[in-house]
Amino acid sequence: MKESIYTMPLIDAFRSSDECPFCFIERELEHHAVSFILGSGSSYMEDDIRMETDRLGFCRHHYKMMFDYGNRLGTALMLSTHFHKLNQELEKQIHDFSHSKPSFLQKLKKSSPDPSQPGTNIGAWVTEKESQCYICNHIHQNYPRYLSTFFELYLHNEEFVSLFQNSKGFCLPHFRDLTEEAQIRLKGKEQSAFYTTLFSLMQTNFKRLEEEVTWFVDKCDYLNRDKDWGNSKDSIQRCMQKAAGGYPADSVFTE
Repeated sequence: MKESIYTMPLIDAFRSSDECPFCFIERELEHHAVSFILGSGSSYMEDDIRMETDRLGFCRHHYKMMFDYGNRLGTALMLSTHFHKLNQELEKQIHDFSHSKPSFLQKLKKSSPDPSQPGTNIGAWVTEKESQCYICNHIHQNYPRYLSTFFELYLHNEEFVSLFQNSKGFCLPHFRDLTEEAQIRLKGKEQSAFYTTLFSLMQTNFKRLEEEVTWFVDKCDYLNRDKDWGNSKDSIQRCMQKAAGGYPADSVFTE
């Protein structure tokens, strides 16, 4: 199989025998982003990077990853300028809130607030902050490229098709993405053949996981204590990944 800088990560992901090759890709992107900003390259010292981290900040999950990574000074430097910007924005939001009056429609709203439809400028501001993350952005910007590369390889590389056909399928979120993208990328017989393979992979591997995690439960019965675990020992985390994506049993990613 001819490989390039664009196809190698995806091909490696399919060769990994992971429960979802696209989860594998996203984890690589996530680790790369954390290492990029906090690793030995000290990207947090570069003005353009700091401007972006100041503007976007990070989500709760990635703040935890940054804390665990171990570069306390680098994290503190980013937080110092990010909080300078946050304080400026907070002052403006509080000023605007203090000088505004609720509209007639806001008064008619139910007493319990709806976070998805903030009724105040502060609610809207915090909701916007929660939706922004430098590391999430890095993943979201690169993921479509790998999705596109998948279909390019599927259409033009027989060896990759074989890797796909012999894979363990995908987690539900990435299964959705492939199903939706195939509507755009493929036509006629190509689309029909792809869905036949994809759906078969999903059904076969979801049933496999059901059997493995059920055996985990049965193995805990003392009557089965001397029987072999088979592939069930790590079935809990693999079921979680298949259902929602990600790696719940991953060890902490450190410097």
